[in-house]
Amino acid sequence: MSILVTRPHPENEATADNLRARGHVVLLAPVLKFEPVAFHDESEANYSAIIVTSANAIRAVAPQLQDLGLLKLPLFAVGEHTATAALDAGFAEVIIAGGDSAALRDKVIQSARDKVLKKKSTLLYLAGADLSRDLGGELGTEGFNVVTQTTYRMAPVKILPRDVCEGFAAHGIEAVLHYSRRSARAFLDAARDEGVEISALAIPQCCLSETVASVLRDAGASQVLVAAKSDENALFDTLERALRTRLA
Repeated sequence: MSILVTRPHPENEATADNLRARGHVVLLAPVLKFEPVAFHDESEANYSAIIVTSANAIRAVAPQLQDLGLLKLPLFAVGEHTATAALDAGFAEVIIAGGDSAALRDKVIQSARDKVLKKKSTLLYLAGADLSRDLGGELGTEGFNVVTQTTYRMAPVKILPRDVCEGFAAHGIEAVLHYSRRSARAFLDAARDEGVEISALAIPQCCLSETVASVLRDAGASQVLVAAKSDENALFDTLERALRTRLA
């Protein structure tokens, strides 16, 4: 029996390694594909800091960071994974939030209260093409000037790998791991197109957040579990709980 990971490449490889270390057999079906977007900053703004909600945003502009003079700025990262990508890219000052956009917003606001940032600072938001919330607008209401620059998009993958389709057909997949609303939707669309939607939704769907889980519930999944917090270890704990319940 296998665990299906829908996370995009290359993050899915680290997830697979962690699951295998826990004794699981893993199948990979990256349902979103990373595509960088050309970065042209024509704002001529004097930035005080950078905010980032995904490691992909850093990955997309990594070759340009030195020439753009951005590495000298403090960077607010949504969580540990994104912070690691920022440090690897050469940022020296990285402030880590609690794992989601709301926590990142609160971290920036608190930094202004602590005089780390000026209240009306101009912030550069390196973002994806599809935003789950208006982080720039929320910080704007707090007095910040946020310049949002799209650096990447995640394009849906229309088909599932053949071994995944065969796994669903043979009832050989125990659970599915979901990391974002967009990937959950892309998974559902691909499963529907492949004719395996009923089998796919009949097993536990382990989700990184309640926002992700709502997509699966709306699609008719009967076993939707949500991680206690938005990090992968908590998601793995949720998976183990789901598997114990199935065996009980």
